[in-house]
Amino acid sequence: MKIAIASDHAGYPLKAALLPLLKSLGHEPLDMGTDSPDRSVDYPDFAAAAAREILAGRAERAIVVCGSGVGACVAANKIKGIRAGLCHDTYSAHQAVEHDDINVLCLGSRIIGEALAFEIIAAFAGASFSREERHLRRLKKVEDLEKGV
Repeated sequence: MKIAIASDHAGYPLKAALLPLLKSLGHEPLDMGTDSPDRSVDYPDFAAAAAREILAGRAERAIVVCGSGVGACVAANKIKGIRAGLCHDTYSAHQAVEHDDINVLCLGSRIIGEALAFEIIAAFAGASFSREERHLRRLKKVEDLEKGV
């Protein structure tokens, strides 16, 4: 699976560690930046860059990392067609895909360590939307909210 991945400066060290992990899991990571932990950058720019890869069809999912994960999640969710979730445990990471069809995983590099992040990424990347009627119904309601219905 092609997975866009991006971070701000606070998330850069974790993002750098996730790139080889994604490859080892058989995925193709698309690095959308940033390229350094030493230059302050704005998380909305990088959350948007990763999310837009999904909308353009160049990625199936995305991972965005910032200090807490909250800002990146808020920014990504402002983009129509994106369903981002902040997950700091494996259950939420797979359940959010299976039930809510999230397409962007947000992580806080100052909240979790590499080992847990690796487990979360594996759970997120390995999950599939259930397509159960109740989840389709709920997803439709979320899409209607996005449309202002």
